[in-house]
Amino acid sequence: MQPAHKPSDPDSVRIVFQAMASPCEIVLAKDPQVDLEGAARQAIAEVQRIETTYSRYRSDSIVTRINAAAGGAAVDCDDETWSLLEFAQSLYQSSGGLFDISSGVLRTVWDFKAAQVPSAAALEAVRPLVAWPLVERRNKTVRLPKAGMQIDFGGFGKEYAADRAGAVLEKNGLRHGYVNLGGDIRVIGPRPDGRPWTFGIQDPRDSGKLVASIPLTSGGLATSGDYVRYFEADGKRYCHVLHPRTAVPVTYWRSVSVMAPFAVVAGNCATITMLKEENGLEFLKNTEMGYLAISHTGKVFTSNDSSL
Repeated sequence: MQPAHKPSDPDSVRIVFQAMASPCEIVLAKDPQVDLEGAARQAIAEVQRIETTYSRYRSDSIVTRINAAAGGAAVDCDDETWSLLEFAQSLYQSSGGLFDISSGVLRTVWDFKAAQVPSAAALEAVRPLVAWPLVERRNKTVRLPKAGMQIDFGGFGKEYAADRAGAVLEKNGLRHGYVNLGGDIRVIGPRPDGRPWTFGIQDPRDSGKLVASIPLTSGGLATSGDYVRYFEADGKRYCHVLHPRTAVPVTYWRSVSVMAPFAVVAGNCATITMLKEENGLEFLKNTEMGYLAISHTGKVFTSNDSSL
C-alpha cells in the first residue's frame, strides 16, 4: 500500500520513520495552531512502545516471557496484554479457528530468508504446538501448557499500533491526516477541504504498477498478500501466510485489501480471507466492508462489483 498523492504535498507535513521492520510515515495537514511534529513524535513513541512490548524478537518483551515459560508456570499479564489475548480469542472464534496466534511457532521451521521448504517430518513435529484452545487464560495470567508452544501478536500488531498512533494524534487535536505502518493505514480524517487521502494498491505481480486507488476520509485500510514476504522453489511460490492446520503457506489469494472503521479490523479481515482460501470471498461479502481481492489466477473481486 502506498500513497497515491505526492509525498511533497505543500499542504501537509510528512514524517518518515522505521518501525516493526517496515518503512512508516505519518502525514498531517498543516495547521499553525497545532504542534504537528510534537504530536507525531508522541504517535511514533506509541508505535515504538507497542513494538518493544510485544515483539517476539526482543528478549525483554512480554511475548518472549510467555513463550519462554511454555510448559511451565503461568505468566502475569497487564491490562493491555490481557485485552489483546481476549481479542485473539475473538479472532479465533470468528475465523472458525483459522486465526490462531499460536501458529507463530510454524516460523521456527519455515525459513523465508534461506528460502527453504521444511521437511514433512519437521512440519509434523511442530503442528501439535499450534493449539490456541489449549492456552490457559485465567485471572489475568496466561500459560502455554506444552513446551515449545509460542504465541505471536504479529498477525495484528502493526494494525493495532496504527490505530493507537491515530488515537494519540486525535488526542492532540489533529483531525486531518493518517498513519501508515508498512501499508497498514489508519486515517484520522480527510484533508481540511474534505477531500480524501488516496492510497494505491500494488499489483502483486508488478511492484511498479498499481491495480487501484482507494480514497479514504477515515478508518483503516490493510492488505494481506503473497508478494512481500515469500520465496520460490521448484517453480512454486511460498508466502509468509501459513495455514494453522496444514502448516504450509496459503495459495489461493495473491492480495486482499480491506477497508474498515479501524486498521486492526481491516487487517484481521484481510488475513482471515487469505486463510479461508477459496471460501474467502464469501467471508468478505458477509463482512459488509469494502474490499479488493485478487485471486491466484489474477481475477479481481471488489465490494462494488463481484469480479473484474
